[in-house]
Amino acid sequence: MHASGDSNDMQAAGAHGLSLAPGWASDARMIRERIPGPVLVTGAAGFIGSHVAERLLSAGVDVAGIDNFDPMYDAGIKRRLSRRLEAIPGTSGAGALRMWEGDLNDHRGLADFLNVARVRGAIHLAAKAGVRPSIADPVGYVNANIAATSALMAQAQRLGWDRFVMASSSSVYGNALTVPFSEEQDVSAPISPYAATKRACELLAHTHWHLTKMPTACLRFFTVYGPRQRPDLAIQQFMVRIARGEGLTLFGEGTSRDYTYIDDIVEGVLASYIQIPAFGYRIWNLGGENPVSLDDMVGTIMQVVGRKVEIQRRGMQPGDVMRTWADLRRVKSELGYGPRTTFADGVRRQWEWNLEEGLAKA
Repeated sequence: MHASGDSNDMQAAGAHGLSLAPGWASDARMIRERIPGPVLVTGAAGFIGSHVAERLLSAGVDVAGIDNFDPMYDAGIKRRLSRRLEAIPGTSGAGALRMWEGDLNDHRGLADFLNVARVRGAIHLAAKAGVRPSIADPVGYVNANIAATSALMAQAQRLGWDRFVMASSSSVYGNALTVPFSEEQDVSAPISPYAATKRACELLAHTHWHLTKMPTACLRFFTVYGPRQRPDLAIQQFMVRIARGEGLTLFGEGTSRDYTYIDDIVEGVLASYIQIPAFGYRIWNLGGENPVSLDDMVGTIMQVVGRKVEIQRRGMQPGDVMRTWADLRRVKSELGYGPRTTFADGVRRQWEWNLEEGLAKA
């Protein structure tokens, strides 16, 4: 048994999978043919969830969405995204949307919604995210991440869904010394409550697969960015501050992150949903494969925004890791996944979105 929980028989099963060519997810017909709906998307009004739901709906796949509009950041942002999703079914060839504003830990409400939605599988993206906030509220993170995921898996078993795909995080690797981070290396030393909850969800997912034989995938996301990024995340926060001429405070000298553009993440999520029946249970990294230092990240944003600001430096924050770097050999081989957006191009697209939305001024 590997440290990730993937067994040799699962690897053999994966040999029968058919990887997809990069860029396939821009083909609406292929999505519609390969992903029969309705599909449940939790966290559907969030950053990643809204992109996944929009791609499915635009391709003609019916979506059941769940979001609790958590006030971790301005709930108005999520409500605008929800309205955007609700407008898609009115366009030609689009799928139908059924949305529930509710909490996965509301077991009766969840069951009632799913009884009507009649989905065939789930893309579970709902979670309390963030390393630093989890240190202040570990119990809230356990409830929102572990208990809620367990509740959803219980419904999946009750209703006999044909697959379950869930978001994990690169944070499960902690401060691992071996880079790039491989799905097979030990992840038994998380350094934040958030990371611990994500690893716990991976273990729940393995148990769920073992007991039900429902194909189940865990996707370790590496620092996702792009249009609609949460306002509390570094790239979005820095863009707005730099545009206003406000100074930045940087924590951690010499740190780096493997940034992944949202379109590449969406392609990986949909590919995993299509392919997981060939594997049973599987963990995949979804990353950009090219770590960017903190200084280079800030420099790129300043160049794109066209402004420089004063920088102050502080030490590492509790729970933060020195580096992330995704080993993509498994996901490339098995899913055909390959990030196609350079960091500079992705930052430029995020800045253009900020201008279009009026969130910042050049």
